Formats: sequence, structure tokens, C-alpha cells
Amino acid sequence: MLPIYDQKSRIKLVIVAGALLIAAATVIYTNILVQRLSEREQQQIDLYAKTQRYIINTEEESDNSFLMDEIIKANTTIPVIFTDADANIIDAKNVSIPKGLSEQAAIAFLRREIAVMKQQHPPIVVEIGAGLRNFIYYKESALLTQLRYYPLVQLAVIGCLAIIAYFTFSYSRRAEQNRVWVGLAKETAHQLGTPLSSLVGWQAYLRESERFRDEPIVEELGKDIRRLEIITERFSNIGSVPVLKDENILRVTQNAISYLQSRVSRKVTFEVKTDLPTDTPAQVNIPLFDWVIENICKNAVDAMDGRGSITLHLRRPIRNKSQIAIDITDTGKGIPKSKIERVFLPGYTTKKRGWGLGLALAKRIIENYHRGKLFVKWSEVGRGTTFRVILKG
Repeated sequence: MLPIYDQKSRIKLVIVAGALLIAAATVIYTNILVQRLSEREQQQIDLYAKTQRYIINTEEESDNSFLMDEIIKANTTIPVIFTDADANIIDAKNVSIPKGLSEQAAIAFLRREIAVMKQQHPPIVVEIGAGLRNFIYYKESALLTQLRYYPLVQLAVIGCLAIIAYFTFSYSRRAEQNRVWVGLAKETAHQLGTPLSSLVGWQAYLRESERFRDEPIVEELGKDIRRLEIITERFSNIGSVPVLKDENILRVTQNAISYLQSRVSRKVTFEVKTDLPTDTPAQVNIPLFDWVIENICKNAVDAMDGRGSITLHLRRPIRNKSQIAIDITDTGKGIPKSKIERVFLPGYTTKKRGWGLGLALAKRIIENYHRGKLFVKWSEVGRGTTFRVILKG
């Protein structure tokens, strides 16, 4: 399964790289269009200025009428303000003056517009003879401004759509995974039901038999039957809304360890420590919570090759005293930093045998059913690992 996740990461990188290339191409192409349109507007304003100079300095009314209609009035997009040498406003064109302003307020508004125009372009001087001159101030048209910001708007829209698509597909994928988990769990519980019923019948038969009634194996068989019943109950609870109850978290943890301790190597030692009052409750579903502790500890035993120590430490998290943290620390091989994020992925395993579902299932049980958290708090290669379980107190 690991190569699939590696390939999945590469595909994400390819998609991101493609999106960045498209974004870069869009910005570059739009900037080229903006530059061309800006140059065209510059040429229009230069022609506008020459026309004003010609009209002022010529007395040919026919020519003036033609130029006024074809050039001056033809400019319907570029904002222009025409002033004399003393900065008195002679004319304004394509400038949206707010309605309802007095004459003085309108002039003040136009002067503010001139200040904005100065920042965009230097004014064009119109020589009118005898050492006199007028000035033409202008700024980008609304179309050019919109085109300049168009790539940013486009990228924002694409980004929003990408985020929506990501969460939509992620939700669909999780929903599909949930259906697979639930279906597998229900089918497993169903398959366990028939042999379990048979074992219960055989135990009852042996208890009634004079030959086997006092044999220790009958009681051991009963313990294993009870264990199978618990496992069946666990699988039955997957997909259903589990009932969370306030349970003595220290006692529940100790009970989970006591069963596991007798079934692993004697070279593995278990210790349960607590900084909490011994009667501290936590909201848990015991069969599912036991499953989490069992999966984490079994992984720890495998990581230690059947030799080492496992410590479970109950405490209050520093940041949230209303929660309960259970730190499960082993003295195993540790997890490389590059693989810490993968340990909870379904199918990830470093063992030759196994499905790689234990930690994935544990995380699902804690986060989906107990509304808590499960993560790797610390790990160092050659020294060990600490998993932290967060529960509601």
C-alpha cells in the first residue's frame, strides 16, 4: 500500500505544479495585454493633447469642429482633467463626480482626482503661445484597471473552487472509506457469531461432563469465549453511534493492560502511572477504548521485538485541563520523522505480516467515536515512541 500513497503525493505535486504554471501563464499574458492597452491609452492621450494644442492655436473652425468630434469627444473611457498654469480646472472628462455636490465640493473632488492622476502619470504640457501653457492630467481607464486586477480575481475564484473541490472530494472519500469500514466490521461480527455460539455450546457441554468439569482448560476456554464476545461487540459498534459513559479511566486502562499483559512476551513489562485522582472519570465506550489500547500496545510490542517496556501515563494536558491525556510510551525502534504522518494511513505497515489497519482503526475510534485525538507525541529512532490519546474528561 505504501507505493500507492507515495504516488498519490506525487500526483498532488503534479496538480499543484500545473495549477501554478496556469496561474503564472495567466498573469504574464494579462500583464502583456495591460501593457499594450496602457501604451494605446498613452497614445490616445498624446493625440488628445496635440489636438487641444492645435484647437487652441488655430482659427480654422471647420478643422476644429472635426477634431473636436473625432478626437476630443471620441474619448469616452480615459478620465482626463484639463487645467491652466495656475491649476485652475478648465474641463474634466470621463470623471464620475458624485451627485449632489456643491460647486466648491466638486472642485475639491477634482483636485483629489488630480493628485491620484499625478501618481499614475506625469501631466502633459499643452503650449498655447506667449509662454503660456495648460496641463492635461489623466489616469487609467476603468477597463484597464479591471484588466490589471483580473488575474488576481481569477486566481481567487480558482482558489476558492479548488478548496471547495478538495473538501468535497475529501468528504466523499471519507464517506466511502466509512462505508468500507462499517461493511467490513459488520460482516466480521456476523461471521464470528456462528463459531462463537458453537464454542459457548461446547463449554456448556464440558462443564456438565464429569470428566472435564474440573479441568482448568474449561475456565480458560470461557475466558477466550468472553474475549471473542468482546471482539464481536467491538466490530458491531463500528458504524453505530457508540454510547459514551463516564468511566473510571484509570481502572479501564488497567483492565485493558491486564488482559494484554498475560498474552504477550514476558520480557515486555507494563506500567500504568497517573497524575490524576484515582476516581477521575472520562467519557469512553469500554469495548472500543480497550481496542485502541490493545492496538497501540501490540504495535509497541512488535516495535520492541518482544523485549522492552511500555508505560501508560495518565495526566491533564497543559493547554486544556478539562481533557485527559494518556501517553503510551515504548522503548522500541522509533519512527523516522519522514514516516510519522503515514503511520495512521490504512495499509501502512513495516511488518511482513499484517494489514496495517491497527493504528488507522485506533485513530478512527478515538476521533470519530470519542471526539478526541490520537497522534504521535514523540518518537526517536532507536529510543522509542510516545502516542498520545486525548479524551474528554
